[in-house]
Amino acid sequence: MSDPREPAIEPAPTETSAVSSAVAPTAAASPVGRLWGVGVGPGDPELMTLRAARLIHDADVIAYHSARHGRSIARSIAATHLRGDQIEEALVYPVTTETTNHPGGYRGAIDEFYEDCAKRLAVHLDAGRGVVVLSEGDPFFYGSFIHLHRRLADRYPTEVVPGVTSLSAGCAVLGRPLVEGNEVLTVLPGTLAPGILAERIAGTDTAVVLKMGRTFPGVRDAFTDAGRLADTWYVERATTAGQRIAPLGEVDPATVPYFSLAVLPSPVRGPDDPAPLRAGQADWVLAGPASQPATSTSQPATPPAGEVVVVGLGPGAQDWVTPQAAAALAAADDLIGYGPYLDRVPADPRQRRHSSGNTVEAERAELALELAAGGANVAVVSSGDPGVFAMATAVVEAAAQPRFADVDVRVVPGLTAAQAVASRVGAPLGHDFCVLSLSDRLKPWEVIERRLRAAAAADLVLAIYNPASRTRREQLERARAALLDHRAPDTPVVIGRDVGGPTETVTVTTLGDLDPAGVDMRCLLLIGSSTTRIVRRGTGRDLVFTPRRYPAP
Repeated sequence: MSDPREPAIEPAPTETSAVSSAVAPTAAASPVGRLWGVGVGPGDPELMTLRAARLIHDADVIAYHSARHGRSIARSIAATHLRGDQIEEALVYPVTTETTNHPGGYRGAIDEFYEDCAKRLAVHLDAGRGVVVLSEGDPFFYGSFIHLHRRLADRYPTEVVPGVTSLSAGCAVLGRPLVEGNEVLTVLPGTLAPGILAERIAGTDTAVVLKMGRTFPGVRDAFTDAGRLADTWYVERATTAGQRIAPLGEVDPATVPYFSLAVLPSPVRGPDDPAPLRAGQADWVLAGPASQPATSTSQPATPPAGEVVVVGLGPGAQDWVTPQAAAALAAADDLIGYGPYLDRVPADPRQRRHSSGNTVEAERAELALELAAGGANVAVVSSGDPGVFAMATAVVEAAAQPRFADVDVRVVPGLTAAQAVASRVGAPLGHDFCVLSLSDRLKPWEVIERRLRAAAAADLVLAIYNPASRTRREQLERARAALLDHRAPDTPVVIGRDVGGPTETVTVTTLGDLDPAGVDMRCLLLIGSSTTRIVRRGTGRDLVFTPRRYPAP
């Protein structure tokens, strides 16, 4: 039942109505939509208001901000209330620091971004759709929604639904009152100069500093200069599973994310003060959602088990890393992988990196699970797709041990090399195909050759992984000979090397002309079937395809 105090949100348009509206929008055909800025609270979905949850569920359009990795904290909080058929507008910040090549500098880039966001939302509002913009905490408390409100509220009916702020959440999990009696609270952004921060902190009763991250060293210096460091607490991601609490002076600056607070709470009232935490009392951190029972700090708490996420990076190009993979990498405490693959992940001083050689998959898997069992969130990186001749199998196999029964394991897929190479020449995988590795390090050559001959006899296109290495030179020659027993010498062959990388080459040849000497471990081969064709083009860029129709026997 809708709230009689509030206009009902128009139902989401059908596919037909959305198309016709886009073709011929008229002011008379659709009433102007309504804009809501909805606060989703600090992190725990249960701290969202009932009104916020209802509006999110009923909206036609859900908009949310995110960095370039595509992960939106606000959306993740609201996820359980999304219907699944709503239009989603991801508003991706063009910059996350003040470094930019925009001619107008950082401010110019951000202003242009908000103008573009407002135009995108205006299209929906003009079509009569109800638009909800999700905001962490409260929309009007340092919220990005403020910039959209400034650009849209004079043209469209606009309402703001308040949410629980990070300040309230921080003090709640800290177990300390923020202000009482006649005390004065000062809220400060960490982006202020340390000298100004110190002056403001020294002149107030209680204080909270937001927007830390890279500003943390200056914030800590400000509390030190104000003589208040010993009474100040650090609170990170309050009310979420990644919550962390510690005395401010004991925090490593390299571990501080943007979503953290420095809290100078109301002064301790004496030995009978009920607050569970006081300076010098916490052993390490408190972790876990606020809805869990409070953990005494008289003994070190046992951290809950973390998780292992096996992440596919794609075959080489950074723009082939999916938003889901980028989000998993950004959320990790530890990154584990073969050295060259790990080097493809941008460095984050908050994270620990564990690099190793290419032949120790089982050891990498064990290390990842051990770290996760101790409470860390671990990302194991893999080139291409982790489930295709890569790390997913090693991790899942190791996780079958009873001692890792409490460790969650999930796999984030990636673009695999066969798809990447195929895309460079057209559609050689347009019909049935077989994926096979020529590496005989983990299986006998006799098995490989038997499978090669079976796939060739079945007239399947073959995607050949691991065709050769410095020590495996004869396998490809033997494979070529086996295939020529079933395929004509003019069968198309595509050799992709370092596809997506800086030294990418793609060669279209034939099975008869294939030279194994020019193939190494960085190559992937696509061997055509009897129906695969090469299209010679005047541009010099040949196309290869396998028709979807197969001739009748």
